[in-house]
Formats: sequence, C-alpha cells, structure tokens
Amino acid sequence: MAPWKSGASAPRQRDKSIGLQPLRGRIRTYNLCFLGFGNVNRTLVRLLEDRAQELRERYGITFRIAGIASRRLGWIADAEGLGSASLLALNSDSPPGVWRTEPAPHKNIRDWLSAAQADVLFEATSLDVQSGQPAIDHIRAALEHGTHAITANKGPIVHAYRELRDLAAARGKRFLFESTVMDGVPIFSLFDQMPAIHLQGFHGILNSTTNVILSEMEQGLTFDEALQKAQALGIAETDATHDIDGWDAAVKTAALITVLMDIPVRVEEVQREGIRDLTPQALRNARRDGWPFKLVCRAQRVGDGVKASVAPEKVLATSPMAKISGTSSYIYFETDIFPGLAITEENPGLYATAYGMLADFVRATAAH
Repeated sequence: MAPWKSGASAPRQRDKSIGLQPLRGRIRTYNLCFLGFGNVNRTLVRLLEDRAQELRERYGITFRIAGIASRRLGWIADAEGLGSASLLALNSDSPPGVWRTEPAPHKNIRDWLSAAQADVLFEATSLDVQSGQPAIDHIRAALEHGTHAITANKGPIVHAYRELRDLAAARGKRFLFESTVMDGVPIFSLFDQMPAIHLQGFHGILNSTTNVILSEMEQGLTFDEALQKAQALGIAETDATHDIDGWDAAVKTAALITVLMDIPVRVEEVQREGIRDLTPQALRNARRDGWPFKLVCRAQRVGDGVKASVAPEKVLATSPMAKISGTSSYIYFETDIFPGLAITEENPGLYATAYGMLADFVRATAAH
C-alpha cells in the first residue's frame, strides 16, 4: 500500500479511454471515494462488500475503496485500494501505514480525488439548509475532476440542481441523488422511466422523526419525552430542530419540486409549520375523533409556478397517510396520465439509504 501524503506528487492518472458500459466478458474496476464517513457511508461500505459478487457477475463491476475524508479522520487516499475492513475499523487514531492529514474537506478535495484516482464520489456530509454548502462545492469539484457524483445530501438538489446537472452532462458523468428523499426508494429514477409525463402535484409524509414523536405523544408521552425516545432509537439527531420545525420536510419537498416538476424552488418558498405547538391532549383527541395529526408535505402546480407547504394536518383515520407509523414514509403523486400513484416505505433502516447510493452507482457506471 502506498498512501498519499500532502505535498507528494499525485499518482499518475489511469487511462480512462475505455468506455464505462460493462460489456459481456469485460470487468471494469472503479475507484470509490467516500466524503463523510458516518453511519450512511459506513453502511454503504458494508453493503458494497455484501453485494460485490453480484455486482461483478451481473453488471461487470468491481471496485476499490480508494479514499475517505471526514472532519474527524482528515484525508486518506490510496489509488491501489485501502481495504474495507481497515476502513470500518478507523477511528481518530489512524492505523499503521495510513497517513492522516489535517481535517479540512472543502479545501483539499481536488488533490484528494486526484490522489485516489477517483471514478465515483459518494458524498454524505451534513445538510446545510440555507446554502447547501460545502456539499455543492464537493460535487462540483468531483464532476470537474471527471468523477461521477452520488449524494445523500438534499442541499445541493435544492440550491444548485440545474448547475450540477448541466455540469455532469457536459463532462459526460452522472450526478445522482436517489437517497435524498425516502431513503433508497427509486422516486427520481421512477420518473426517469416515465418519459413525457407531467407531474401536477403530490402530498405525503416524508419526515420519520416527527412521525415517531407524534405517535408517541398520542400514547401519552410529553413532547420532550417523545423526542428523547426518538433520539434513543437513533431516529432523531441530538439537535432535532430541522425535523421538529419542518425544515427537513421542506427541503425534501423543494427537492421533489425542483427535479420532478422542473420548477426551481427555494426552501423559503415552501410554507412551513412544525409540530412544536401540538400537545399530547390535542393529539389524543384528534386520534379519538378519527382525524389524527400528521406532518404533511404538499405541492400543487399553479400556472407556471407551484404552491408548496409543510404543516401538521388532520387526516382521515382510514386514509393511507393516517396509517403511516414509526419511521415509515408515504407519497402520493398526481400526474396527467396517472391520477394517483402512491408509494409507501415501511420502517426503513440505514441499509435502505445506503442501497439508494449503491443503486445510483450501478446506474452511473452502467450508463456509459
């Protein structure tokens, strides 16, 4: 193993003249880089290893894990492969033979991608609702480098979708983001398979944290107790403000509108109300009366624009939305061809999010 060190000459770039489309009898090896190495990307590493034989035999794809970067670990790159077992064991003390750089992901990404001879970047850094940064810069750098960019971060979709889409097309690469909404459920790729269809609107439940909190409050817990339970289950972050105040649901709504309805929407344009003002008594009464509360996302085409909202609503107890519990999600699309097209995701885990990124990897590499 020959780890990359800051200031050293980057390894010579491999010949990329061979097409990316897997051919019968031809196996292509891709160098993979992971930016952000928390739960999602670590789970993705495990899933890739688990599906390695299927990827090789069915799609003609093999891979090396050539780089990781995070605030805690800094930058690590080796174009010959780092080895997934050692990566999953990494902590703040780097193992022998692996050099750890200073943590500053937004400054050194181009050198890192070059050193790793990256073919695919998996971007899974934290969401910045207001700007989408630094994830936008990460993805832009990857595409300019000639690397497919796959993200689980919703920010770049809302704040820079058209720019990144067009840059990917100009460089002959893919910018994919299936894991940004409803984990790995193929929402965006579903509409790729439905040409010339016009989406008129949608509604649904897209935030699992609030769904869990509302369900627990219906059972008699206070808001704080319900939040603590969601955090103990690993569903809610320590700071769950984005979920509770509706920001996460609003960003997802804006992402769906921007991509599927082709109408760029700022997060601020989505009317937003969170769940802080709901009391256990109000929730229990609503459930008793057959109209339980849910945090509902809505979007409807209006002329050349769209009207969008995220807010607690009473929904009929016999409706599909009322039956969504736990970490489950639901979305109902209205199109000019299909009046109603619904998707329900039942209690997904981290592997569902990781699967969306793996599926994007196959789409990106099989498309060339």
